[in-house]
Amino acid sequence: MSELAATLGLHSLGLFSLTVLVLNATPGVDMLYTVSRTLTGGARTGVAAALGVSAGCVVHALLAAFGLAALLAVSSLAFAALKWVGAAYLVWVALQMLRSAARPAAAEGAQAAPARAPSLSAVFRQGMVTNVLNPKVALFFLAFLPQFIAPDAPHKTMAFLALGTLMVTQGTVFLLALVAVSARLRRLGGSPTLSRWLNGLGGALFLGLAARLALVEHRV
Repeated sequence: MSELAATLGLHSLGLFSLTVLVLNATPGVDMLYTVSRTLTGGARTGVAAALGVSAGCVVHALLAAFGLAALLAVSSLAFAALKWVGAAYLVWVALQMLRSAARPAAAEGAQAAPARAPSLSAVFRQGMVTNVLNPKVALFFLAFLPQFIAPDAPHKTMAFLALGTLMVTQGTVFLLALVAVSARLRRLGGSPTLSRWLNGLGGALFLGLAARLALVEHRV
């Protein structure tokens, strides 16, 4: 591994891994989405959410490696467009969760069927799109990865891809561990009422995240 890192011009991989761990442990959209989907849908749903988020990170790593993310760093228009699309998508996800939280209440006193949970493929797509449409993630990949690549690295694209692979792998392992913990908590206290409350809380938090994303300003 050290020989490959030296060949690609990578350095300080221990610091890189530690920083990625801290970043993964910092609450954000990806963590919230994964935990909320696990608590409301179970372990399989949580895994689908985690893999969707990881797929979005793969897209960002590829964009950074091939220089496309640089467009967001220099173009206010491109940044604003992605920002507003991302905020709108977060609102849509939030409304879906709030709808799931409210639906059983409409059948009060009746033997109503539980709200239909989204399919695993839908949860995967939501996780991926939520991540891809966040311009802050794209700029982070562009700003963070070069710090661990030597200026004279012979194959910078390969170096970007290698660091992106390490980052996505570590992030995926962290999210899957989070799914395991959240699924355990769900089994200990799972109930239809709790599920509705969690959907409602998740929807409200996603609305807040959408508002925060909409207020992000472009800085070169």
